[in-house]
Amino acid sequence: MEDLHTGKSTNRFKQFFLNNKFVVFLLVLLLIGLNIFVFTKISFIFTPLTVLLKTILLPVLLAGVVYYLLNPIVDYMEKWKIKRVYSILLLFLIIIGLIAILLGAVIPLITDQITSLIDNFPYYAKQAQNQIDSLMGSDLTGQIQQYFNFDPNDLVNNATQKVTEVLNNAWSSIGSFISTLKEILLAIITLPFILFYLLYEGKKLPRTIVGFLPNKLRMPSLRVFSEMNLQISSYIRGQIIVSFCIGLLLYIGYIIIGLKYSLVLALIAACTAVIPYLGPAIAITPALVVALVTSPIMLVKMIVIWTIVQLIEGKFISPQIMGKTLKIHPITIIFVILTAGNLFGVAGVILAVPGYAVLKVIFMNLFNYMKAKSTLYEDEPIEKIEP
Repeated sequence: MEDLHTGKSTNRFKQFFLNNKFVVFLLVLLLIGLNIFVFTKISFIFTPLTVLLKTILLPVLLAGVVYYLLNPIVDYMEKWKIKRVYSILLLFLIIIGLIAILLGAVIPLITDQITSLIDNFPYYAKQAQNQIDSLMGSDLTGQIQQYFNFDPNDLVNNATQKVTEVLNNAWSSIGSFISTLKEILLAIITLPFILFYLLYEGKKLPRTIVGFLPNKLRMPSLRVFSEMNLQISSYIRGQIIVSFCIGLLLYIGYIIIGLKYSLVLALIAACTAVIPYLGPAIAITPALVVALVTSPIMLVKMIVIWTIVQLIEGKFISPQIMGKTLKIHPITIIFVILTAGNLFGVAGVILAVPGYAVLKVIFMNLFNYMKAKSTLYEDEPIEKIEP
């Protein structure tokens, strides 16, 4: 009788857990939390893996970006009956030629302008402060300044001090600079080899990874890889084209108005354009300082050029190139960039949007899978409530 009673109690206990989805969900969360707790206590085991990831992360990311730019060209050449390996080698030769031209013609000009801009930046900051002082001499601006308790001199001094500290730290931290330079050189050396194999056998990579999964998960996993590839490729190609267009338009505009350091300022704008929404605010700062020091008329001209370029980019370039591929709300993008920047620094800011797009694809497919397997999302008839 006791065995029968124990068996009934066990069956009721099993039925309680099987029928109560919320309890099962809590147990799953508990197991996940226990696994995380255990991994935090034995994190030293993963130190070699962490070092490996840090070593290969930069060359793999660079190779991935270049892969998404060159892969359509290789596919197009393959359609014209040119073997894939020959197409890749031809592209490599063209890229080497372009790099040689850049090193011989453009790089010295950029280096001279960057060196001159860094050397003259304290002078420009002082001149900008004098311009603001003369502007603040009027009665109206003085009353506004007193009413809002705002002192622009403090703002300029703090900005100048911060920039000076950053430059001093950059030049004084020789060990950190050498370590970073070593990582960049390693990435540049290994980049062609990784890129060659990505271009030659990159299409086989998803099926190779999926081959280790159970049969029932292979097709859904391939679908996830396909969506991730579409999101990343659309974003990288579109963002680089948009950045190039912004830099080119600004360079032409700066040349027309005669702004100093036009090439460097346009390159800064092109590089920061990869950061959605926040990039233009970062890029316009040095251009504002240079234009303000030159003359008030130059400042007005620079603002006009910048406004025209931003309007062209926002109304014509980005809608045509980027479209609505990511389908991410602008507020979400800003929060993602700020959070990733605080967590991972500059790399986090650059990789925030594509990283979020990849995670979104993964979690949306996991949610759809759970929704299809679970009974919690089944439609239930809603009884009409009589008034």
